[in-house]
Amino acid sequence: MKDIKRRIKSVDSTRQITKAMELVASSKMRKAKERVEHSRPLFTISYETIQELLVRSRGVESDYLKNRGETRPCLIVIAGDRGLAGGYNSSLLKTAQALLDGAADPVVVPIGKKALEYFSRKKVEIVTRAYDSVESMSALEAEAIAELVCKLYREKKINSLHIVYTNFVSVLNQQPASLKLLPLVPRKPIEGGAVLICEPSPQAVLDRLIPQYLAGMIQGAVSESFASEQGARRTAMESANDNASQMIDSLHLQYNRARQAAITQEITEIAAGAQALQ
Repeated sequence: MKDIKRRIKSVDSTRQITKAMELVASSKMRKAKERVEHSRPLFTISYETIQELLVRSRGVESDYLKNRGETRPCLIVIAGDRGLAGGYNSSLLKTAQALLDGAADPVVVPIGKKALEYFSRKKVEIVTRAYDSVESMSALEAEAIAELVCKLYREKKINSLHIVYTNFVSVLNQQPASLKLLPLVPRKPIEGGAVLICEPSPQAVLDRLIPQYLAGMIQGAVSESFASEQGARRTAMESANDNASQMIDSLHLQYNRARQAAITQEITEIAAGAQALQ
């Protein structure tokens, strides 16, 4: 009975922790969800602007359009800052590892503590270790990452750029995703469409827009990933809280049975003693 009571107390303490973590994750997720809703238009507008420039400008040339093969790819991998989020981090890192397995001489830009820890263990070349927090990632830091990878691409130190993140579908559904950012693949030209005139030149405008486009994509992916992490943690902590409640109910039942058995045994011993005295 003492062991059962000790176990009930221990599980109840754990339940209080999981409940608190669930509430914190719910609060953060609401703010992160609003952040995602505000960042998604930037995703769309940036992509459509680049595509319109590529489609409607005749003869535009840029290093960002040249296919150099699949050797020396760079992966921007956005994982979580903490654990206790169910399969969130493992699913994301499996998606990243699948891209790395078929790549020759890859490099990574990890964002988030879990991504940094993972690739440090895997001994993959890490471009920078400066971004170990997804929650505190700012727009300026996203621009710095974009400038860094653009410089590496122009200097031909990397031949392609991918971003691996988690797409926030809903509170209960988060999907790991990968997206190829460089080289850019233009859509098919529009037949009979008007020619877009750019000053000083389409190439200059494109070279100016690409880092801003990448910064917007990185910032948007960070927002999606952070909201997904909080949603996954909320779901995991809610499940843990329910399991703890069920375990406590089961332990209470065991305790009552043990208590009833002890009382029955005492009554039997008293009755047997009384009969022996007669």
